[in-house]
Amino acid sequence: MSTDGKKLVRSPSGLRMLPENRAYSSPFCLEEPQWVPDKECPRCMHCEAKFDFITRKHHCRRCGKCFCDKCCSKKVPLPRMCFVDPVRQCGECSIISQKEMEFYDRQLKVLMNGATFDINHGSSEKSETIACRLSNNHRYLFLDGENHYEIEFARISTVQILTEGFNPGGGNSRATGMLLQYKNAGSDELLQMKFTTSEDINSNKKTTASWLAAMHKAAKLLYESRDQ
Repeated sequence: MSTDGKKLVRSPSGLRMLPENRAYSSPFCLEEPQWVPDKECPRCMHCEAKFDFITRKHHCRRCGKCFCDKCCSKKVPLPRMCFVDPVRQCGECSIISQKEMEFYDRQLKVLMNGATFDINHGSSEKSETIACRLSNNHRYLFLDGENHYEIEFARISTVQILTEGFNPGGGNSRATGMLLQYKNAGSDELLQMKFTTSEDINSNKKTTASWLAAMHKAAKLLYESRDQ
């Protein structure tokens, strides 16, 4: 896990702060889209207004499609593409980016602050108390107890949050842990860890529940990144 050095890069969409080595990019990052060529876009791809000298075309920095100013006027932060400043986005994309800001502003910090769990490897009944946190570059889960483990976030296959007290009417369930499946480094072997909360080690249940909720959101973003 070497350098975390970054460099400022200018793209057609704006300034981006990127890792010097792209292999060290955050797993939550998205690549810039290819812009729809101007010649293929005579009308706004939302309201179908015809482009002319007065009605100018603009490209959404998130999806790359062409829009008129009315349909693509908002400038919104886009940390998933590492933009330094807010960038122009269409209405649909701006809503998505605004929702993601909660993850970057709050939940990433929760994951990096960490929480403590009992873990079981595979089907083993022997548990180990560990402190789990996300690395500063978002690329690894660090697990520290009697032993030290590092799980590459991009190799996580599934995250299942465990709950108890589920009520179909809602309101009574609480997170008690998670099942984490990931591919072993250097192979396609699928491994599993079970994380459970313990009354002995978790005096602050709110902190642990917040960490599990943030982990669920992080996994959702990871799966979405793979589909794009």
